[in-house]
Amino acid sequence: MTGSPTDISLRLLEIFAAMMRNGTTVEAAAALGVSQPAVSAGLKQLETQLGIVLFERTSRRMMPTAEAEALFAEIRPMFSMLQGFTQTARDIRQGLRGRLRIIATPPIGHTLAPRALRSFLRERPGVSVAFDVRRLEHVLDAVHSGSADLGVAITMDRPPSLNTEVLHETHMVALVPAESDLARQSQIRAGDLDGRPFIGMEVDSKLGSLVRSAFVQDGVGYLPHIEVRYVSTAAELANHGLGNAVVDPFTAHFHARPQIAIRPFLPACPIRVVLLTRRGVPRSELAHAFVAALRPLLARNLHRVHE
Repeated sequence: MTGSPTDISLRLLEIFAAMMRNGTTVEAAAALGVSQPAVSAGLKQLETQLGIVLFERTSRRMMPTAEAEALFAEIRPMFSMLQGFTQTARDIRQGLRGRLRIIATPPIGHTLAPRALRSFLRERPGVSVAFDVRRLEHVLDAVHSGSADLGVAITMDRPPSLNTEVLHETHMVALVPAESDLARQSQIRAGDLDGRPFIGMEVDSKLGSLVRSAFVQDGVGYLPHIEVRYVSTAAELANHGLGNAVVDPFTAHFHARPQIAIRPFLPACPIRVVLLTRRGVPRSELAHAFVAALRPLLARNLHRVHE
């Protein structure tokens, strides 16, 4: 009793297609990575299920019948699609296709992240990226809600609802005019900035609170002449001669101009660059690849800070 054609497995069709392409059971077996008896058995099973003779068996080889030629013409497009599907799956597995959603805080999103993206995308023309730069609270919300695959932020906190991986540790630096007496110092203390024009971060921001604590620790008041929301704004205002500033080293070197000197700031304000991902969600190959592109840039910046 023959089986129903609707019960035919994809594996039997793969054996049939390999036989049609290669001409012998030995070569078909080699192409599929199976034994020659497995190919012969598969062909016999397919003929039984279809109720059609697919090959005329001679002492030396098996010749496809007209029915076999007609059936092969029908399934050839399907195997082309399957080959494309297999290649796409392989590309996704290797991080060469897909979509990655990244969100970062400004100190990284406006400095090193674009450079990492350029390296990341250069070898991945099949990948698309959604990239956003927001304040820390928005980064945390986006990763927690799943609207971003990963976040990159400067923070000393470890949000309990997210996976946190420290990518880099460093300290805040001071920006002072290159022609000033401060630039002749190897490091700048908070007390050195007392009574001088100073561009400070909003005190209710994480970085603003960190710098304020350093001023208090050094026994001077935190009294910015100009208060800003973003470190990039502070750096640009310093470049225009509006005052000294204390910013993260990534922003400092990204906005570096000949008229501004970058010096270590004391009391030390330690900061961390962290990778944020959602708990319970495995990190994709694309996420791994982006982080791999970002790490050497962070390390290079650390070297510049300690030069």
